[in-house]
Amino acid sequence: MNKKNTKVQMKWKKLTVGLLLSSSIAVGTIGIASPASAMVLQKGTHHLEVVELQERLKSLGYLDAGVTGYYGSATEQAVRSFQEQRGLGVDGKAGKQTVSALKKQAPVRGTTLDQLARAVHGEARGESIDGQVAVAAVILNRVQSDLFPDSITEVILEPRQFTAVDDGQYNLTPDSSAYTAARRALNGEDPAEGALYYYNPKIATSAWSMARPAVKTIGNHIFTR
Repeated sequence: MNKKNTKVQMKWKKLTVGLLLSSSIAVGTIGIASPASAMVLQKGTHHLEVVELQERLKSLGYLDAGVTGYYGSATEQAVRSFQEQRGLGVDGKAGKQTVSALKKQAPVRGTTLDQLARAVHGEARGESIDGQVAVAAVILNRVQSDLFPDSITEVILEPRQFTAVDDGQYNLTPDSSAYTAARRALNGEDPAEGALYYYNPKIATSAWSMARPAVKTIGNHIFTR
């Protein structure tokens, strides 16, 4: 599947997450009704648990692609290969049995979540939680765009893209809000509404950045396409 089709699927997925959240709030609950541990991960799923699944598959050599947090064709094929070699039912979906078998074979280190939290902390500490989630979402939006690299790590570390990486703030220890923001974005939240860029108008000097179509303003950042 090409990245453009994947991006369309992600938009539908995020809409579904939003509807589920709204329904839960309406009946007095918080979050999505089904706990993450009960999820069946499958093609089209965008979630932190997909990040962990992909990290495990990569560590075992089943997945050559980068970690994206999105369950696409490469992840589905990697799961099928793992299921075949472990004598599991082959359906390309990561249900309880498949995930349990993976966990026994490969402990997850949380590297990708840590990298995303570091980027958020370096770029947006001091912003509201929505502002921090929006920065994380921009990174994930770039992963799904044809204009940028194909993994979370590659997007974050792409030269001259994020000030925090260039000036070393990326190496600071993230606080709890940065991790919360990273998790929320990985689970499908996007206050940036699909934006691929952002800038702080108080300190920005790039005419190119300021000329891009604005999507919305959150705190000190203007998010653009």
